[in-house]
Amino acid sequence: MRAIVQRVSKASVEVDQCLISKIGHGLLVLLGVAATDTEVDAVYLADKIVGLRVFDDDNGKMNLSVQDTGGSILVVSQFTLLGDARKGRRPSFIAAAEPELGNQLYERFAMELASRGVDTHTGKFKAMMEIELVNQGPVTILLDSQKEF
Repeated sequence: MRAIVQRVSKASVEVDQCLISKIGHGLLVLLGVAATDTEVDAVYLADKIVGLRVFDDDNGKMNLSVQDTGGSILVVSQFTLLGDARKGRRPSFIAAAEPELGNQLYERFAMELASRGVDTHTGKFKAMMEIELVNQGPVTILLDSQKEF
């Protein structure tokens, strides 16, 4: 499972010009599910992101997590994070999970975030979405659950 985690002052998702999710201060997580991912990956990554210390403390040091600051998380599925463009110019998405597994693990990941007490919002799986965000810092972190195991 791959995630792009961005610290934001606000973020929102629209589908067909209708607002479906919106957060203020917190994290925007773009989540890609691989064909080899399991619920273990969803749990690991949710735990990692909830505890990720990317918010400033009173001394201006990145020592606080989204949980510490009372921020929200907006999770958007993005299978293109599994794209492989090493050969040619057209990415291959063969490493991405099939939609059924992808959606199952995407929902499990969001549930894991919420179960840790974080205000969690989602995009719409398999939809063409427009994401708007204001990246604070900017702070952007790439995480991959397979790099840990």
